[in-house]
Amino acid sequence: QVQLVESGGGSVQAGGSLTLSCAASGYTYSYSTYCMGWFRQAPGKEREVVVLIDSAKSTNYADSVKGRFTASRDNAKNTLYLQMNSLKPEDTATYYCAATPRFGVACTVIRPLPGAFDFWGQGTQVTVSS
Repeated sequence: QVQLVESGGGSVQAGGSLTLSCAASGYTYSYSTYCMGWFRQAPGKEREVVVLIDSAKSTNYADSVKGRFTASRDNAKNTLYLQMNSLKPEDTATYYCAATPRFGVACTVIRPLPGAFDFWGQGTQVTVSS
């Protein structure tokens, strides 16, 4: 059973930075083959994609975070990262990492919806104050 554990959330002022991590374990297949994603959900809103990163480490960002957020994956450490700079109050949300063994290098092209991801972390809260 795949387990994902996020860390690194917290409270910052607008313009600040945070780095989230997602440590993975229990993979049936090689971690490097999984399509990974960062998602977020604010109170009263639907869960939305922040960034997808495929098995070739290509990325696809939501327009709202382009130029401010950077996702990366260290396949040797089975860890996914999200560097968040120039944070805005509207970035306040619970951030989740997710994984699926499907899609491979196509996941950043197909852009699967949250429902297509098989494994989820418990989430980490990010709060940005103005």
